[in-house]
Amino acid sequence: MKNFITLFQKELTESLRNGKWIWLPIAFIIIGISQPITSYYMPQILESAGNLPEGTVIEIPTPSGEEVLAGTLSQFGTIGSLLLVLATMGTISNERQNGSLTLVMVRPVHPFQYIVSKWAAQLLIALVSFLLSYGLTWYYTNLLFNPVNWDVMLTSSAIYSLWIVFLLSVTILMGTFLKATSGIAGLSVIVLGGLSVISSLFITYTQWSPTNLRAHATAFLMQGELLENGMLTICTTIGLSLFFVLLATVNFKRFEQF
Repeated sequence: MKNFITLFQKELTESLRNGKWIWLPIAFIIIGISQPITSYYMPQILESAGNLPEGTVIEIPTPSGEEVLAGTLSQFGTIGSLLLVLATMGTISNERQNGSLTLVMVRPVHPFQYIVSKWAAQLLIALVSFLLSYGLTWYYTNLLFNPVNWDVMLTSSAIYSLWIVFLLSVTILMGTFLKATSGIAGLSVIVLGGLSVISSLFITYTQWSPTNLRAHATAFLMQGELLENGMLTICTTIGLSLFFVLLATVNFKRFEQF
């Protein structure tokens, strides 16, 4: 346990030094709060940006607060997911390339402690960034649109957070297969994107897929309850995430001989 805490603290310190604790939350905050602001001022934006005939009246239905937050989750599902992959892709490969991995593993450190410390530290940074951004988005949504109950917001964020757990688990696993950061990012995007495509093509047979978490989080925002098989998706996501972390440990131990 002491080794894990030491490695965990080391990972957090390195993330602070390389600026990840700064740029990732800022990027998420920009993605989040831009949704309610652009939704509120969209008629003015179109009027000033478009070459419309004089006297044209732009009438856009005002979205509800729940719809604005659902749109924010959609932005997190695309741009946010890519940012998280880019932020996590070098977690293991950077230490392989600069030789610090050898210095760490010659000590009495178990591969499981090493992998889990990496996974937990990156997960903490990602969740703090997401929750901070989503909280600020909820605040501005309540100011500009109709209020959304805080318990609904928290539940939807908890559901979507499981997607972040799954995404980081996949990226950490890919990091044990490849040494090039570009390859890790590319393979992670292919796996996550491929799962999303398969889930959209074979809906009946992929109701367990973690890619359905955003739909469940959105449904809870709009209806106050999960879609059908929501608990199946949640349980499967947790199980697959833990399995990928264990698989990453086995794979890391297999290819790294110290």
